Amino acid sequence: MKVFIPLYCISFLVLTACVGGSGFRPTVAPDSSRYTRTVLAEGLDEPMEMVILPGNDVLFVERKGGVRLYKDATKELRTVANFEVFSGIEDGLLGVVADPDYERNHWLYFYYAVAGDSAVNRLSRFEFRNDSLSRPSETVILEIPTQRIYCCHSAGYLKFDKQGNLYLSTGDNTNAEETEGYTPVDERAGRGLADDQATAANTNDLRGKILRIKPLPQGGYAIPEGNLFAKGTPKTRPEIYAMGIRNPYRFSIDAETGYLYFGEVGPDTQVEAPDGEKMSYDEINQVREPGFFGWPYFLGNNDVFPKYNYETKAEEPGKDPANPINESPNNTGLRELPPAQPAMIWYGKTNSKYFPLVGNGGASAMAGPVFYSKHFKNAPYKLSDYYDGKLFIYEWIRGWIMAVSFDEQGNFAGMEPFLDHWKFDAPVDMQFAPDGAIYLLEYGTNWFAKNTNARLIRIEYAEGNRNPIPAITMDSQYGAAPFTVQLSSAGTIDHDGSDQLDYHWEIDGEAYTGPTVSHTFSANGNHKVVLTVTDGHGGSGETQRMVYVGNTPPEVRISTKGNRSFYWDDSALDYRVFITDKEEQVDPERISVSFGYIPHGKDAAIVLTNGQDAASFQYLKGQTLISSLDCKSCHSVDQESVGPTYTAIAKRYARQDGATEFLAGKIIQGGSGNWGERAMSPHPELAREDAVEVVNYIRSLSSKGEKLPLQGELPLTAHQGQEGVYLLTASYRDGGANGIDALVARDYVSLRYPLLQAEDFDAGNVAIATVTTAFMAYVYGIVHDTYIRFNAIDLSGVARMGFRVQPNGSGGNIVVRQGSKDGPVVCTVTVPAGQYSGAEDGWQELSASVKGELDNKDLYLTFENPSATTHLFHLDWLKFYRKP
Repeated sequence: MKVFIPLYCISFLVLTACVGGSGFRPTVAPDSSRYTRTVLAEGLDEPMEMVILPGNDVLFVERKGGVRLYKDATKELRTVANFEVFSGIEDGLLGVVADPDYERNHWLYFYYAVAGDSAVNRLSRFEFRNDSLSRPSETVILEIPTQRIYCCHSAGYLKFDKQGNLYLSTGDNTNAEETEGYTPVDERAGRGLADDQATAANTNDLRGKILRIKPLPQGGYAIPEGNLFAKGTPKTRPEIYAMGIRNPYRFSIDAETGYLYFGEVGPDTQVEAPDGEKMSYDEINQVREPGFFGWPYFLGNNDVFPKYNYETKAEEPGKDPANPINESPNNTGLRELPPAQPAMIWYGKTNSKYFPLVGNGGASAMAGPVFYSKHFKNAPYKLSDYYDGKLFIYEWIRGWIMAVSFDEQGNFAGMEPFLDHWKFDAPVDMQFAPDGAIYLLEYGTNWFAKNTNARLIRIEYAEGNRNPIPAITMDSQYGAAPFTVQLSSAGTIDHDGSDQLDYHWEIDGEAYTGPTVSHTFSANGNHKVVLTVTDGHGGSGETQRMVYVGNTPPEVRISTKGNRSFYWDDSALDYRVFITDKEEQVDPERISVSFGYIPHGKDAAIVLTNGQDAASFQYLKGQTLISSLDCKSCHSVDQESVGPTYTAIAKRYARQDGATEFLAGKIIQGGSGNWGERAMSPHPELAREDAVEVVNYIRSLSSKGEKLPLQGELPLTAHQGQEGVYLLTASYRDGGANGIDALVARDYVSLRYPLLQAEDFDAGNVAIATVTTAFMAYVYGIVHDTYIRFNAIDLSGVARMGFRVQPNGSGGNIVVRQGSKDGPVVCTVTVPAGQYSGAEDGWQELSASVKGELDNKDLYLTFENPSATTHLFHLDWLKFYRKP
């Protein structure tokens, strides 16, 4: 039988396969060079969700209340409104979506945490006309009571389906920080806010859910047919579509199948699944029909959590996924829940044996849109048909996007990286525009902060001639007027190679041409630099950067004669802080020098990421608690009210023995007589340990105003074990200048225990083995010319290094070098050959003296034995011994 193959199919035979009667369908993903990425706006303040309006205008919300509009015609970003919101924990202005009939009625829906003491999250509708949001037009659709004492999980994403039903995701709004390695099912008296059985697993509560409603023109909503519980069912809320969800941060609705896909941001637990992996899973779920999705009883493939008894600290039997029962005293809904639905994709913090492409580390899974080619007929930038019917998922922490494929029954068939030649900085929303382009919001590096790398991005796909990909580099971004900046197009890419590129710059209304530009900014303010690159064949790419004129960042530097990486017993840290500022004389009141010991090293990273100081970090929880209680109606930090100030309380009890327990009891039980006759309200629902946190924060105010000097010596005596970190931080906030906001500069010295686990390397080409029965991990897969690297290790004051090794192979040398794989040799140890078969046997410590210029550089451990044909040995840790 002869088969006729159309000529146009033959020309694309490597990339495509013919589909009878319907053209051809690619079988290989298009080359990455066919995509161009344009930064439309940057420096955003916690962008959350966006909506693409007619004309490719993009409106998006920022968590602290900003409503921003990117105008495609003028390439400018405007602030069109500011909501007053409660933005503590993870709340704020969280979601926005346009009405399906937006072009006629101009309705936008917003989901936000109402400011003030009401502790309510609200879904409202507003009119948006002529680039202006009418605040008086607010029509309330739905309100959800919440608690604002404990962190976390607010979700707040919004989407309409093609029937006009509105979906809203809500987080479980439960204390996620005191789970003792289990799930938050704390049934002790007064601990209801730490029990997810009161929210996510409660059929009579709207939190920890995805809701589905039908907004009504006059306000309020109707209940569509087919939700999880029929209207009128006792002890249920008919708005619920999917429940048993911890934090359904991002979801999408398949416009063809009607399936709902949601990402579930998972917990950190010590519970092991049957396969030995920790059940700290994030999930991607497929919802074909309403149901219960397991939390807090099950996770992943319906793996069962034991019931943890917070009173006895003992594990009890878990629930049955086929017949889960919510027996919590905090449950106000049905006792018998629907059968639990397993996740479609799940993965933990380590490499997944089931979904290996997702990688490892921290995780926050997001479900994006499903792409269908037929929805983008004649759209100039629509994706290749290769992606037809595929779901896009993405990772807020890991920074990747994946395309998920399905079989004919709609079941998971596989996943593959998408745009993996780019690293995204915390992608927080992903949507397709009518012209086929992808719009992406990136939250940026730092949590709860305005980030320079928080961006709105447009991604275009092109067949045929490929658009140039422009780039802008500059020698400086901040400075005082007149401020001359050297700008370059270095990094610009044209994948068609032979094209002659033209460079067009727009800066302050002035036009330039050429690959490099020198421009002097004579006026203070924020200045946009736009570069457009054209290739002469219709291809064009654009990018932009901001230059800030009028204020330069201050400079802060901590010097020390000691080691900047490690602490040892019976030692001290000497330091000296240097601060300079070009626009002003340094104001001592704006200098902060802080020192503290943080018991868990990962918490030190949070301190540095959020710009906190070491000393105040330990009181953050108490400060958050006290701001959420009713205490503020009678007390403030330093302003007199009907009750004493916290500062006055702190001074009275600064040196009294037993004051912490006494004051914690007063907070819980109430009383009067200590500060006059006015009674203090009791707080019986507050756990004693939380009351202690509040008291610790209040008592810390007695030292407010005391600052570390700019130089001194600090004893290192607080450490216990190997997990903690000493952190010395110095920061200076300038006063702002010439219309540019105040800038903060920081420096820090972080000292950790002088032992590094080999498996914690920052880069390398070896493997990691985990022995769960021995609670240990080590590096294996060591062959000749492999290596591991640790970033910025200070060897000053180090006399020798120790290595815990297991002779298991041909043996060889560990050669320690500074700066690069070929850098100066610091020390060398020889590991003998051996054949220990047990993972726990034969370990020994070898050591060697260090030599050379022992300063602060990257440390490379190279493994060498050129004559070996198999692996050499295993490595558990390396240790640093100081000079006497």
